[in-house]
Amino acid sequence: MKLKIGVIAFAFAFAGTALAQTQGVSKTEIVIGTAQDLSGPLVSLSKPAVNGMRMRVDEINDQGGVHGRKIKLVVEDHGYDPKKAVLAAQKMIQKDRIFAALGSIGTPTAMAAMPLYLEKNVAHLFPLTGARQMYEPLHKLKYSNSATYFDQMRAALKRLVKEKGLKSACAIYQDDDFGLEVKDGGEAALKELGMKYSEVTTYKRGATDFSSQVQKMRGAGCDVVVMGTIIRETIGTIGTARKLGWNPEFIGTTASYFDIIHKLGGPAMNGFYSGCLTNYPYADDASSNVRAWFQRYKDKFKEDPTVLSQYGYQLVTLFGIAVDKAGPNLTPDTLAKALDSMVVPRDMFGADEQRFTPTKHLGSNRAKLCQIQNGKWVGVTDYITD
Repeated sequence: MKLKIGVIAFAFAFAGTALAQTQGVSKTEIVIGTAQDLSGPLVSLSKPAVNGMRMRVDEINDQGGVHGRKIKLVVEDHGYDPKKAVLAAQKMIQKDRIFAALGSIGTPTAMAAMPLYLEKNVAHLFPLTGARQMYEPLHKLKYSNSATYFDQMRAALKRLVKEKGLKSACAIYQDDDFGLEVKDGGEAALKELGMKYSEVTTYKRGATDFSSQVQKMRGAGCDVVVMGTIIRETIGTIGTARKLGWNPEFIGTTASYFDIIHKLGGPAMNGFYSGCLTNYPYADDASSNVRAWFQRYKDKFKEDPTVLSQYGYQLVTLFGIAVDKAGPNLTPDTLAKALDSMVVPRDMFGADEQRFTPTKHLGSNRAKLCQIQNGKWVGVTDYITD
């Protein structure tokens, strides 16, 4: 009996030592971090995303946390600058000693910082970018939950061209990894349809004048434009085209699936299509659960939520499910094992089912097609892959 007690005591002592070696995890707390743009061109996206994350963290903590541990969220600003994203990652890894990085925003910034997290055994989970590099090549600690920009554009453009009988496609894209993903997705769709781009044009991050690009595409006679753009570039390109009396179909991705597009761009944005991953939250949503969530968010932050608020809320929910499934002995390995067998059904916002496996670290590769109609985003298809 004494031997058994001694063995049990040793086992508990060993488990405690192992736990102490897991960065960001204590008996009472799990420290996570997020790198956001709180001072640059994506601030209108990052602010609601962080609020959504905080709202869900507070809800989980108010319910007692996960296996007795409360979640602590650390937020760092990178200003949509890859160099600052690296510095933010270093700070959260070395000083805050985070267990996982969630919701990193921006393709160029996430790509610059992600190797640092992975090198230090810090999971990089559910980034707010649709780049394929967020889950490829396979790594035990990097997971993405949404269809890539490539897959969104490939499926959405094919559907639009077929349904509208479109004959000539152009592309305008931001000259970086994000823009290339969108352009390449459109190119893949056109190839499958036996078509090619009639004109391709680019712009540098921070550009404000798109008249030359619009003139080039107009001259090529395109009746659909693939948009590797975010906010002001989307508004600027479409607004310029409308002023010139040129009205092709415009189609973007989740990088431009925001209410700020129609709020700032006004009626000129009506008709704009986008790949989308979930329904857009409005105060008069058909779902009573979404309406209640909308009001809770508004009461908490004194402003209406956006789809980014929804994304932030969803990704913390996914993290909470994974941590619960990992069990009390939370380590990078147990987290990865939990994620690799995790299946999460569609949620109240209409997000697609999330299903991960040891060889598939993308939760869903499906997207819907949405359109701005009368100043609101409306879903025009269910989830499609072709």
